[in-house]
Amino acid sequence: MEPKRPNIDELARRLADSLPGGLKALREDAEQNFRAVLQAGLSRLDLVTREEFDVQAAVLKRTREKLAALEARLAKLEQPPE
Repeated sequence: MEPKRPNIDELARRLADSLPGGLKALREDAEQNFRAVLQAGLSRLDLVTREEFDVQAAVLKRTREKLAALEARLAKLEQPPE
């Protein structure tokens, strides 16, 4: 089973929850600001979604399997006739 990854909302909430007691009144505003900063920072990165990654991993796996089959076929064709 894959471990649960925190999402932006959860990270923003955790950051807001970590504020000292005196700043708890600003918690909601801080959480929204944390969320905006996290989203802006992540949007500048060249990231793909987990779904896109999984699709590309499956394509790569099929391509490797086809390549291995073609290499085996080529090796067989290159063998001298007996």
